[in-house]
This record gives sequence, C-alpha cells and structure tokens, in this order.
Amino acid sequence: MGCVIGIDVGTGSARAGVFDLSGAMLGSGKCAIALHKGAGGIVEQSSEDIWNAVCTSVKSAVTAAGVDPASVRGIGFDATCSLVILGEGGAPLPVAEDRNIIVWMDHRALDQAERINAMGHDVLSYVGGRISPEMETPKLLWLKENMPDLYAQAWQFMDLTDFLTWRASGDLARSICTVTCKWTYLGHEGRWDDSYIRAIGLGDLADQGFERIGTNVVEAGTPLGTGLTARAASELGLPEGTPVGAGLIDAHAGGIGSVGDNPQVRLAYVFGTSSCTMTSTTEPAFVPGVWGPYFSAMVPGLWLNEGGQSAAGAAIDALILHHPYAPAAQAQAKQNGMSLPDWLATQAQTHDVLQTVKGLHVVPEPLGNRAPHADPNTRAVISGIGMENDLSSLIALYLAGLCGLGYGLRQITEAQARTGTHVQEIVISGGAGRSALVRQILADTTGLPVAVPRTEEPVLLGSAILGAVAGGVHGSVTQAMDQMSALEATHQPDPTAVARHAARYAIYEDLQAIARRAVSA
Repeated sequence: MGCVIGIDVGTGSARAGVFDLSGAMLGSGKCAIALHKGAGGIVEQSSEDIWNAVCTSVKSAVTAAGVDPASVRGIGFDATCSLVILGEGGAPLPVAEDRNIIVWMDHRALDQAERINAMGHDVLSYVGGRISPEMETPKLLWLKENMPDLYAQAWQFMDLTDFLTWRASGDLARSICTVTCKWTYLGHEGRWDDSYIRAIGLGDLADQGFERIGTNVVEAGTPLGTGLTARAASELGLPEGTPVGAGLIDAHAGGIGSVGDNPQVRLAYVFGTSSCTMTSTTEPAFVPGVWGPYFSAMVPGLWLNEGGQSAAGAAIDALILHHPYAPAAQAQAKQNGMSLPDWLATQAQTHDVLQTVKGLHVVPEPLGNRAPHADPNTRAVISGIGMENDLSSLIALYLAGLCGLGYGLRQITEAQARTGTHVQEIVISGGAGRSALVRQILADTTGLPVAVPRTEEPVLLGSAILGAVAGGVHGSVTQAMDQMSALEATHQPDPTAVARHAARYAIYEDLQAIARRAVSA
C-alpha cells in the first residue's frame, strides 16, 4: 500500500511524520531550528538551517516508522508564513549574518503596514480591512526602504512553504494558500492586483511581471516538477522523483488534517505558539478584523476566513513567567519531564476553574490583537493581582490566561456570526491544546463544543494529505480529508459554566478596550 510523509516547519522546530494511507501515523522525527530575536520587533531565521532540520527530521521519521523509503508515495510541506529572501541561483541572501528569513512574528514593518492601511485600497477588503505587519507586502516595502541594495539583488521572495517545495522539487510554483493569505494575491480572480502593488510602492515587482513573487500559482497538493530532485532526494534519504505536493501554511495544514468531511460547520483552531482560526464557507464572508475571505486557500473550492492571535501558547508562557513562583514551578515541571504550562495543567485538574480565577482577569495580547480588532499595537492586561506568591496563585494566573484566550476566540466566532457565518463546533489541534482541561475551558468560554481529531498530529497529517494527493493516492484534497482524518472525542460546554463566564467575558471586553486606548497614552 505504501505510505506518505508530512513535513511541518514551525517557529522552533521542523517535524516530519510518516503516515499510512488511512491516516495513522507510523513514526515521527523532530529537529530544532534556531530563532534570532532583536530589538524593534526583529525575528529572523536561516533557510539553510531550516532545510537541514527538515532533512534530519525526515530521516528520523522514516527510521522510527521502519518503512522502506521506496514505499513513500508522496510528501507534503507546511510552514510558518515567513519571508525567505534568495539571491541569484537560489543562494540565501541574508538580512543579517546568515539569516535570510524574516519570521512571521517579526513586527519591524509596523509603519509600512499603517501606511498601506491608510490608503484604503480595495484589496484590503480581502484581509479583513487591515493588513498586518506579519504579512509579506509590508515586509517587502520595509526591505525596499531600509535595505534597497539587498532588495534589488533578490532573485526570489518566497513564503517559507514555497521555499521548501522549491528546494525539494526545483519548481518555483507558489501555493494559492501562501500568496492569497499573506501576499494579497486575489485567488478568486487568479491574479495579482497591479494597482495595489504600485500604490504601496512596489511597482518594480509589477514591472517585472511579478516573476520575483510568483507567476505560477497552484492549489495545495498539486504535484510539482518531476518530484524530488536528485540533490533533495539524497539529502532527505528518499528516492529521486518522489512526488512533492504544493504546500500550505502550517495552521491551514492543521485545518486540513482536523476538520474532516464537514469543514463548513467546523472552525479549525490551531493552538500553538500563536493561534489560528479557520472557517470555510461556500460564499465569501467579509468579516471586519478577520482575514479573508480567501478563495481555495485551505479547502479547494471553498472560501476561508482566518483569525486567531499572534501570541497564544507564547502568551501563556510569558504570563506565567512573570509570577514569583515560576522558577520553583519550572524546576518541578522539569523533574517530571514536562513544560511549565503542561505541568500546571496537571496541577489544576481538580480545581474549580471559575472559583479559582474569581476576581482575576487577563487579556493575553502581548503582541497585539490579530482578530477581530486587527490592532498590532495593543498590549496585555492583568487585573486582580494580589500579594500571593505561591503555587495556588500561579495556577490561578495560568487559568485566567486560558480563560482570556477563550474569550478572544469567542470574539472571533461572534464577529463571524454577525456576518452570517455560524460555527457549530470547534476542532482543536496544536501542542498547546492537548490538555483536556484546556479543551474544556475553551468549550465553556466560547459556549461551543470542542472536538478532538483522531490523530495526535493533525498538522503533520494535513501535510501528509498533500503528499497523498500529489502521489495520486487520492484524487483531491477533499477526498483525502474524508478518508484520512476523523474526530475522536468532543468536550461539550457546561451550561452553568457558560453562564458564569458571560459576566467575565463582559469584563474582558472592557479591559481590552481600555488597553487599546491606553497604549498611546
């Protein structure tokens, strides 16, 4: 029967998973990647470091699965929506030292994003009304204005996913997912908007026929080139010619790997370092502050709205590390081979959440609000801190932070509902959402059932699905989703808890509004 491989590049690591053709994972591998953070919101990585980590993780996964590399029917990639800069011939063109990637969370282009938003171009209606500094056109404009020589030297500007598929296959095709969601490509019309590109100051890209940002845009899962090149095959330990599918952004791969056969009533919630929400509709839904609508950006033929927050798991990490008991708790977590948030989740299992967090409120937005306010300048708020410095107070702060993330998720579902998109169920994936406690808190704070995918690795499965389509195992992404993914369990909201959370939700919105006013004071 054979197998397929999914490769996921997150912010801190590259991972690979080998799956059988029913969607069961046979083995996995992981390799850390370096992340550089600098002043002014700078976050950078190296494409060579990432590719080497990909090769290591694939070899480890194949070994762990115990499969013959010749049995691999196809491979798929997903990655963060980071900007890769390549010089002539595909050589890395660094912005600093050996780093040629401006990472998705890099906020150096805040000023450029604000200037673009002030223009009010029609294209912005397809990104929720406001472009984010996390997206690529503000970053390109920053490069042109601040590093003009490097900008002029660049042969290709690529989303990280498209870099990986190019590095594997030699094919410069871009995924409709990456360029539509992060580059303002109009997927429903199959074109770049020339007037937008010129208006924001990147007219040279249009003059060059968009060849530096992509002239061949394809659906996810489309087979690229003739499969793995000889060089890539040798580096990955796989046969030359192994089919390579056009990729997805990492969160979108999580959506493909989790929502199964009913994407139009389920919201995919990928909860990791950041959080992403993906909602699919048959008709375009214009939701202020929520990215999209994007055509065919996740499920082919359906429109997508994308929300979430720039910091989710990372926001909880930052929040609890402020607490005076955090060092002692970290030591105990380490003794148990766990991360601090995971350890706190086990300690909090017997707590009455609402009683524990009474009087303590958190708006966990240290990197601004991605949706539905689209405000990168706002910051986190904590209200109700006392003099306590013990484990119990740390657990309370942790739980209050999780409640805040749930209220933020509720804001997104309510914003979508106001435009006619009604979510019936949340499907959760991502490392930060594996705890039953976390899942129940999200169900109670949003008032919606939270379902759990059968696979423990829906992001990797989503990429493996792309490999299955590229290799001809399934005729389409939707067929593969139906055959390879399923739900396992559902956490139903507790009606009593939902009612009690309503009062806290109102306070959350009040504090959030105050924070948005206070940031400029």
